[in-house]
Amino acid sequence: MRTLNLALAQMNHVVGDFEGNFRKIVKQIDLAKTAGADVIAFPEMCLTGYPPEDLLLKPEFIQENLRYLKKLLPHTEDIVAIIGFVNRGDDIYNAAAILYGGEVLGIYHKIFLPNYGVFDENRYFQAGQKVHVFIVNDVRIGVNICEDIWYPGGPTREQALYGGAEVIINISSSPYHYEKAQSRFRMLSTRAEDNGVIVAYVNTVGGQDELVFDGNSMIISEDGQLLGKSPAFEEDLLLLTLYPENVFNKRIHNPRRRKEKIYSTAKWELDVIDSKRIKNKRNKKVHATRIASFPEINAEVYLALQTGLRDYVNKNRF
Repeated sequence: MRTLNLALAQMNHVVGDFEGNFRKIVKQIDLAKTAGADVIAFPEMCLTGYPPEDLLLKPEFIQENLRYLKKLLPHTEDIVAIIGFVNRGDDIYNAAAILYGGEVLGIYHKIFLPNYGVFDENRYFQAGQKVHVFIVNDVRIGVNICEDIWYPGGPTREQALYGGAEVIINISSSPYHYEKAQSRFRMLSTRAEDNGVIVAYVNTVGGQDELVFDGNSMIISEDGQLLGKSPAFEEDLLLLTLYPENVFNKRIHNPRRRKEKIYSTAKWELDVIDSKRIKNKRNKKVHATRIASFPEINAEVYLALQTGLRDYVNKNRF
């Protein structure tokens, strides 16, 4: 049976602290390798910190983030790492790099840029126009970023339907608000069940200026059931062995999916990264199962206030 050993690094990063963020990323990569992970995913813009806001208007900031992405390459000799960063081309993009074997195998650009509430991403970024699926241990994996998974007809649908993705990894920096974690879980569960796909969601944790991020990273089965979950408001490495054959078994019982694939039309270009050398030969079994509870609402609010105040003081070096 095909398996995928997955690690999700729930990380508290600091905006602009490239060296500190880099060291945290390398530490988590080393821990994941020791546990036998095939793939490790980090939160949205983990290299720069989120949200970097007007720092994005400084070319030297963009260049430094690219330099640190390159520094990560030697640490990916025998593990796939999915890193959130800012990519530069004719414009700048909120991006996820797929690293393996000392190379950049592919780069995904965030398609849906939130521009409401606390978000102002249209001010800074160009939207992506392509979806990606890459293959690890014969398992098809789709990568997308934060807001992309909130839309029923978004990248998740096309990666699963046209690219055959059996696992969707969504890297996120989703801020906390009252009762956000439970509503986010319901959305992710719906997305997993509707597309017959395993959803792995990794979120930032910690405070940044007026925002606080709750973490609550999670892995959800193709039936919408919670398989693993990180605790709220603390850093964590979530490890789990996934069984993609369960996805295949679910899909062959769904004739509507076959018709939809034939008669519907794709919105974005699809890029499948099929490299036979992306194969972990260590044959270690993670099999870790940990489902941290959602805090009771009063405890959750207290933890959010505590986290926001602590990080506001510490990150500003008061």
